[in-house]
Amino acid sequence: MARAGRSGGRSGGRAGAAERRGAAVIEQMPWRLPRNVDKPTEPLNEEGVLAIHDGAMRILEEIGIEILNPEALELFREMGAVIDGENVRMGRDLVMELIGKAPSEWTITPRNPAHQLKVGGDHILFGNVSSPPSYWTMETGHKMTGTREMCKDFIKLSQYFNCIHFIGGYPVEPQDIHASVRHLDVLYDKLTLSDKVVHAYCLGRERVEDVMEMVRIAGGHTHEEFEASPKMYTNINSTSPLKHDHPMLDGWMRLARRNQGLIVTPFTLAGAMAPVTMAGAVAQSIAEGLIAVALAQYIRPGAACAIGTFTSNVDMKSGAPAFGTPEYMRATQMTGQLARFYGLPMRSSGVCAANVPDGQAMWETSNSLWAAVQSGSNLVYHAAGWLEGGLIASPEKFIMDCEILQQIQRYMEPATFATTPDDIALEAIAEVGQHGHFFGLQHTQDRYTTAFYQPFLSDWRNFEAWEAAGAVWTPERAHHLYKEIIASFEAPPLDPAIREELEAFVERRKAEGGAPTDF
Repeated sequence: MARAGRSGGRSGGRAGAAERRGAAVIEQMPWRLPRNVDKPTEPLNEEGVLAIHDGAMRILEEIGIEILNPEALELFREMGAVIDGENVRMGRDLVMELIGKAPSEWTITPRNPAHQLKVGGDHILFGNVSSPPSYWTMETGHKMTGTREMCKDFIKLSQYFNCIHFIGGYPVEPQDIHASVRHLDVLYDKLTLSDKVVHAYCLGRERVEDVMEMVRIAGGHTHEEFEASPKMYTNINSTSPLKHDHPMLDGWMRLARRNQGLIVTPFTLAGAMAPVTMAGAVAQSIAEGLIAVALAQYIRPGAACAIGTFTSNVDMKSGAPAFGTPEYMRATQMTGQLARFYGLPMRSSGVCAANVPDGQAMWETSNSLWAAVQSGSNLVYHAAGWLEGGLIASPEKFIMDCEILQQIQRYMEPATFATTPDDIALEAIAEVGQHGHFFGLQHTQDRYTTAFYQPFLSDWRNFEAWEAAGAVWTPERAHHLYKEIIASFEAPPLDPAIREELEAFVERRKAEGGAPTDF
């Protein structure tokens, strides 16, 4: 592969970042909330859906889920569940009654209302990579520990790209910040470098309360306004198999009480933390997810909940997780059918197991993203920048993934399947007849700038032209774009008084010690 530092080529021929500061680095598609116009792929027939539903219900009724949070245990006891130590069993009638209180659609409104999200229905929304501890870029070519500056770069990319709708957890874990105050610095960066929807980690009371307060301050809300509708969200994972831990449930309950967005995503790897069969893994995942949704609905009927899937398989030779596999795709589609059965919005992911942004990375990610489309997913985590099964974040991969996301969004636009008389174009066909071509036709001239998707990263030249221009491979082009975007980035406006209030809050909480690092 060509080195990122070489000159020439398609990217190398661009104007320098300093010359272009303030100008658009790329021509990208405008901000929009894509609507998934296709019917979902449904591998299960009605009997199959009911069989997995019955399996999930029997897990909840007969086997139970361990709830490692005493407060949550008492709430389950109150609602009539059977408690044996930390094991909770629930009858299906109770589960379905509580699940029925959850809305099928809801909104999240960030500090910039123009970036409000609609979760559910036929909307499909994409988020950035979240939580890798490590970083890889072509500039060094080796795996590095995440830092705050790396994290800020990903926040800037997430704000810049209109195809990224929400900002998940730490895009890369900034390990140069102590864990007790890391959430304060990263949330400050998110709320000042971006005006899109942000996320809170459910890792103990202090972190959740701090993030809620910072989001409230950034939006200029009273406490009543903050709680009137979701302004942020969280995602919790069960501890598969069949457990929910203390800190995540603590944050889950706090956010439920204050009416914020709640997403539960069991991490069920078939053959390791779940049965080796996809139906068994999905049934277990559904059971682990529904018990958390039931808890949220008991605390606050109508709480904004979504159910997530991270069901994939492991490499049975090594035990390593695999993503973007045929099994992953089918499990995602099957979970989509179950989410619709329960009337819940669904979250899936754009993931891969590759270690660098190569061919494997792109076919696995593309499979994952198209599985999200096919399944009817409403929120797609990790849609840009993910490598090594979630252990590495890469800016080059982020740029490459955004090209896929834009193509998916273009694929969904009504213009791609319009059938008006102008689209059928009989007059144009008659004018050309059996001879000539359509290039110079007025029908073509009127539409040529918008007729087809225009890539910002793909290179459509033939081999000779590509070679003459420097033979720049895709990751290298992505590297140059990443550098230009960061160099020209301008943060969205923020009221100086709000910025000062955020700064004061962060400094006060740091002086108080932040959050404990042991649970």
